[in-house]
Amino acid sequence: MEPISIDDFKKVEITVGEIVSAERIEGSDKLLKLSVNFGEAAPRQVLSGIGPYFEDIQVLVGKRYPFVTNLAPRMMMGLESQAMILATGGTAEEPFNLFETQAAPGAKAK
Repeated sequence: MEPISIDDFKKVEITVGEIVSAERIEGSDKLLKLSVNFGEAAPRQVLSGIGPYFEDIQVLVGKRYPFVTNLAPRMMMGLESQAMILATGGTAEEPFNLFETQAAPGAKAK
C-alpha cells in the first residue's frame, strides 16, 4: 500500500452517524442497506458489506458509529452508497469490530 501525506489524510471527513434502519439487500450475501442520520436535513443511504457479522441486523438500529462522509457516492447492486462505515477485522486472525460511540450524530472527528 502506498503511503499518503498528512495533507491527504486531513481531507478525510469522519462523522458520527446514527443508524435509523438496516435491511439486507436481496441477491447479496453480505451487503446491508443502512439509513444513517448524520444530523443533516435527511438521512443518507449507506451500503456496507458487514451483513455476515450480524445474525440480527436490527441490533445496529439506534447505534452510533464513525463514517467517512466525504467519499464520492458509489453504486453497488444498483443502489447508491453515500458514506462508508469504519470497521476493522473480519478475518480468522482478527475479529470484526465496529467502533460504537455516544457522540451526537453529525459530530466530526478532529
